[in-house]
Amino acid sequence: MILGVVLAGGLSSRFGSDKALAELDGRTLISRAVDALSGWCEMVVIAGRETGPAPCIPDWPHAGMGPLGGIAAGLRHARDLDYATILTCGVDSVALPQDLLSDLSPPPAYLESQPVIGHWNVETAGAVEAILQSEGRHSMLAFAKSVDARAVKSASTPANINTPADLAAMEQSNGI
Repeated sequence: MILGVVLAGGLSSRFGSDKALAELDGRTLISRAVDALSGWCEMVVIAGRETGPAPCIPDWPHAGMGPLGGIAAGLRHARDLDYATILTCGVDSVALPQDLLSDLSPPPAYLESQPVIGHWNVETAGAVEAILQSEGRHSMLAFAKSVDARAVKSASTPANINTPADLAAMEQSNGI
């Protein structure tokens, strides 16, 4: 079984407001991310938020740890519920490829263009926890390397919305 985890604990500092609640074609980015993962996953949770359109879990070990805090929380939650893997994406990951799950299977694997979009075995929880508790670099690529994850090139690159201009460009391109 696969648990979907939307990584939503960021500060949206480049966006200037709560990016998760920004709308694209009349739907919030967070709703789009939850809906996208629900197509592949038995259940979807949102890491790093208190409220949302799916059950919410706090980042681990605490807020402010970046995407790895959400991944650690998701892996721990999945382990507690007897899920084998998690499929992750950022709150701003729009237009995920239809073949995403098959491209990222077997786990561990991530999209080379956006490492927060990944498929992770529950057994990798210890590796991400060790990184978050260390003085070393707390990066997605450090985690991916530590678990020998495959970097996957996708035929289509999902949008990564970091600024209001990115959102406006996405809306104008009808790339949704």
